[in-house]
Order: sequence, then structure tokens, then C-alpha cells
Amino acid sequence: MTVKVLDPTSEVIRKPVAIPARLQTLDGSSIGLLDISKPRGNVFLDALEELLIQAGADVKRFVKPTFTKPAPVDLRHEIASQCDAVIEALAD
Repeated sequence: MTVKVLDPTSEVIRKPVAIPARLQTLDGSSIGLLDISKPRGNVFLDALEELLIQAGADVKRFVKPTFTKPAPVDLRHEIASQCDAVIEALAD
């Protein structure tokens, strides 16, 4: 008997992506908080928002329509154009 093992990873070779520079300070930075719509993710983000504000960050909140699909292109563009960094919350 022959067993055929399939590799589910993509065979496409992607170009390397440059890693953005880290923020030097949170003070005055615009930080996006993305709630992916899983239960209790907002609880974590509420606590994190308080800490970021205390550190001097300007916090913007965003919500994905559903956790089962990637964020829509327009939402990703909105976050990228308004924020210096983003934190995505996962919770159950």
C-alpha cells in the first residue's frame, strides 16, 4: 500500500516584506485596537485602552464584522491610514 502525504502549504514564493520600524514612544502615537468580534475580546481591549491612554497614546477602536473572515479591505485601509500601530485582540 502506498501512502501519499499532501503538503497544505502554498508553493508560491513570496517576496520578503520589510518589517516596519518600532515606535520610539507611545506618547502622541495613534494606536488602533482591532476587535475581531470574538466573545470577550472587547473586555481585553477596554483594559488595554486605559493603559495606552495613560502612556499618552491616542487610541482608535475598530471592529471586524465577523471573526470567521479576514478584515474587509476598506477596514484595513482605514486602520493603516489612521494608525501608527495596531493591536488585534483574540479572546473566548
